[in-house]
Amino acid sequence: MCVTAVESRPAGVLGTSPGQRPLGTRVMAFVALTKPRIIELLLITTVPVMFLAEQGVPSLRLVLVTCLGGYLSAGGANALNMYIDRDIDALMDRTSQRPLVTGMVSPRECLAFGLTLAVVSTLFFGLLVNWLSAALSLGALLFYVVVYTMLLKRRTAQNIVWGGIAGCMPVLIGWSAVTNEVSWAAVILFLVIFFWTPPHYWPLSMKVKDDYARAGVPMLPVVAGNRAVARQIVLYSWVMVAVSLLLTPLGYTGWFYTAVALASGGWWLWEAHALHARAKAGLVGAKLKEMRLFHWSITYVSLLFVAVAVDPFLR
Repeated sequence: MCVTAVESRPAGVLGTSPGQRPLGTRVMAFVALTKPRIIELLLITTVPVMFLAEQGVPSLRLVLVTCLGGYLSAGGANALNMYIDRDIDALMDRTSQRPLVTGMVSPRECLAFGLTLAVVSTLFFGLLVNWLSAALSLGALLFYVVVYTMLLKRRTAQNIVWGGIAGCMPVLIGWSAVTNEVSWAAVILFLVIFFWTPPHYWPLSMKVKDDYARAGVPMLPVVAGNRAVARQIVLYSWVMVAVSLLLTPLGYTGWFYTAVALASGGWWLWEAHALHARAKAGLVGAKLKEMRLFHWSITYVSLLFVAVAVDPFLR
């Protein structure tokens, strides 16, 4: 895979090498390489699953260690993603301020940082949690970097569908951290995130599709019209809500989780169908209101997984 090097020209520090810039600014740049806002969402899906696996309150030490290990692993994956994608990041408005594009961090530093986090996080999980969690964590990192970033992202409009598997892995990691195994409950929640990821990300892609088109990334909204994308969003949304309701008949959750899943899932479907109706009517720009579903998708997954954590205490 060919990656084009990008010479960076950050404002205010022209003519200086990355190592000559203020320490505080440099530290924040390395933190930015880990994409901490995305990792927040990953942790939302990890901790509640630990409560469900424990059927109560898991060890605080185990929760903290698992979260830290997850942050290091996901951070390493994100840094390696930025190293590989630094050429297209420079072409997109939404990524134009990333540390490699601005020159705050050099490509060599980013690569070393990402590889170090990958090794450290794997050993961290293995020695302080268990080796099953370590293997799942490393598998998620490799899938995101190799399968999604290197193989799928620039080649297929289905990139986010299959690449999203990496984002599902924290569910399995949270469960295995407590039980040292993977159960059907964890698999169901894995599938919830799998079917959640495309209708979560495609509305954002609809909003910034010109960015992706300029960078040559064939996200679905770039290669298909809004009506076709919205139809796919509706299909994935129905499957996601249906899968989320499987936990209760299989005996893993009770009335509280079911009520939250029905209410939040029902609202999701309302928003998904509303987006499809607007796209079908030919509305574009601000009238399409695609970001309504994107923002709700974050609220939805937060509510659902909070319900996963609370439900054991109400049964």
